[in-house]
Amino acid sequence: MNRLLANLADFAYRRRGTMLLAWIAAMVVIIGVGSSLAGEYEADYDTPGSESKAASDLTEERFEGYTGQEIYVVAKDETGFASPAEAEERLAPFFEEAEQVNHVESHVTPIRISDDRQIVSTTMPLTVPGWEVEKEDGEKLVDAAEATSGDGLEVALGGDPIYRAQEGESAEMFGLLGAAFVLLIAFGSVVAAGLPLSVALVGLGISSAGLIPLLANGIDVPDWTLAVSGLVGIGVGIDYALLVLTRFRSAMRDGKDVHDAVIEAETTAGRSVIIAGATVVIAMGGLMLTGLSYMYGVAIAASLAVLVVMLASISLLPALLSYLGPRVDRLRIPFLGRGVHKADAQGGESPAYRWSHWIQRRPWPAAILAIAVLLALAAPALGMRLGFPDAGNDPADTMTRQAYDLNTEGFGPGTNGPLVIAAELPSADDRDEIDALTTQLRGTDGVDFVPDPVINQAGDAAIVTVIPANSPQDEETEQLVRDLRDQILPSALQDTGIEAHVGGVTAALDDQSEYMKDRLPLFMAGVIGLSFLLLLVAFHSPLISLKAGIMTLLSVMAAYGVMTLFAQGGTLGELIGLDREVPIAPFMPVMMFAILFGLSMDYEVFLISRIREEYLKQGDTRNAVADGLAKTARVITAAAAIMVVVFLAFLAAPDTFLKLFGIGLASAIFLDATIVRMVLVPAVMQLLGKWNWWIPNWLERILPRLDVERGVAPAEGRP
Repeated sequence: MNRLLANLADFAYRRRGTMLLAWIAAMVVIIGVGSSLAGEYEADYDTPGSESKAASDLTEERFEGYTGQEIYVVAKDETGFASPAEAEERLAPFFEEAEQVNHVESHVTPIRISDDRQIVSTTMPLTVPGWEVEKEDGEKLVDAAEATSGDGLEVALGGDPIYRAQEGESAEMFGLLGAAFVLLIAFGSVVAAGLPLSVALVGLGISSAGLIPLLANGIDVPDWTLAVSGLVGIGVGIDYALLVLTRFRSAMRDGKDVHDAVIEAETTAGRSVIIAGATVVIAMGGLMLTGLSYMYGVAIAASLAVLVVMLASISLLPALLSYLGPRVDRLRIPFLGRGVHKADAQGGESPAYRWSHWIQRRPWPAAILAIAVLLALAAPALGMRLGFPDAGNDPADTMTRQAYDLNTEGFGPGTNGPLVIAAELPSADDRDEIDALTTQLRGTDGVDFVPDPVINQAGDAAIVTVIPANSPQDEETEQLVRDLRDQILPSALQDTGIEAHVGGVTAALDDQSEYMKDRLPLFMAGVIGLSFLLLLVAFHSPLISLKAGIMTLLSVMAAYGVMTLFAQGGTLGELIGLDREVPIAPFMPVMMFAILFGLSMDYEVFLISRIREEYLKQGDTRNAVADGLAKTARVITAAAAIMVVVFLAFLAAPDTFLKLFGIGLASAIFLDATIVRMVLVPAVMQLLGKWNWWIPNWLERILPRLDVERGVAPAEGRP
């Protein structure tokens, strides 16, 4: 690999114009093709083999395409509604417009009137799952509701199509602005700060505007994928470019000419970038182990974003550096840039060098204290409740939140998440059993309201809608779903021959929570195992590879605990706009683990690569650790600060799960760059001593060579 990277760097230097034009041409072509042939962002959130999936399939087959999902229609007039007929008449303009929208059926559910007669509610069935309704169709429904409102009448809508119609702008711009600010502080030069941003922007354009839209033609890609892949791509792109740029500036300060500085940066930092990028891709690929189709799209999209910025960092960036040479520090800003600029220059005089030796003199207390802090932060994760936040967590100015509040005010919170029992009837004579079941359900604890059952025209299927007494995200509602499935329905329908399934959006989300819980151990084991193998090949050290996996696992678990604390509401929750406790979406721990494991391994590769380089020069582990930490501490700190700022940009998103996602990712990166890299790594490597570099002879013989920091002269007598 060393020869290949040296040749690539030499080509980027000698043919820098060709390299730059090739990237510009590739960006124009890929974005152009992606824009013209873009697929639709959609995803199937049904859980394979679940009872809710069976209920959805039955209703679609027997009820003319009805999926069990609906648009919730709620209206309020403080003067009151005299009767359901009057409410029907006043809402007629909305119904006429709504019935013209694709996949929306006319309402068949009787209009309910609240006890004070000020609020009415009904639903409009969907013939496709809510996530498959086009955003433009959701906007038409919102427009129809707003047009009908007036003269004291307020009409609000709920449901997935309405939620998607009111989505705000992406958070990528906030991430870029924050990263630019950190880069200016770190480098103190507009030109130097602009290079990592340029690499990230090129990668963002090619992946988000070109490759991912094309990908949507072939597989399910959720509409929130662009936010996740975009911010991950920006973060790693800036980090990778930062590493290469820092090594280039260091070589220039050592007196090398531009050509040799580019070669050194490519064959050292560039090699680390490749290993780090491959680790992130492997971790993201672990999402495939979930078995959920929409996770395939997220995994591939994020991997594409990482691969593009990785390639740009080792080809486009060297070409730009070849053009700039010593002018890379032009347009300096006074009093800024002292940190990264002197990262290599200070050597043994740096605070990081002295800190490392301080830790190495007392490794046991340092390691125990660091692990205790991480475990304490991870402890709240034991109480993590997986589930999907409901519309009650949406911003107060959104229509979905307004509909939720009106439904809660008029009919109780359970109206916002009805359960749909789909029953297959052996014959039309089984109507009496369904009526008896309906009567029994009306007296069941946790059930607020059950309208009359609906029988299809063939008389071979029935739908019983159950309105829970609690909101969709409450634990009591989850328990009601389990009670219906495990006790109430089997007992009530015993010996009748009727087969019934509990479905609806609330039950479907509960099914996915359980599904993800079962898959999480397999997923974690797969990601850790593959990453261990990659690091083993990179460093030829089983203990360093094992240590990296354990430390990364600790930082991820601590991030889970921090995220759980914010999800519990209270003072912390209010800081990010959560005014009450919310469950954590079940795919979040999985996605966080994949992203964080990959990114944490980035810092591990950056640090251990430099430590190994120093070890090959000196042959002394203690000094190698101190020197390696001294020469990478500021770079890792700057890179981590950029990542933290980028991920905190998720707080600008309206989605509850994205807010929690950003908090979890940002806290994990912060903990990894501070407690793990600055305390645990030097302490544990000091304790391991010569065992850091131990490897059995048989394993050394069979492992391929992929030295991460080659091209340095080893110390005398060292391999």
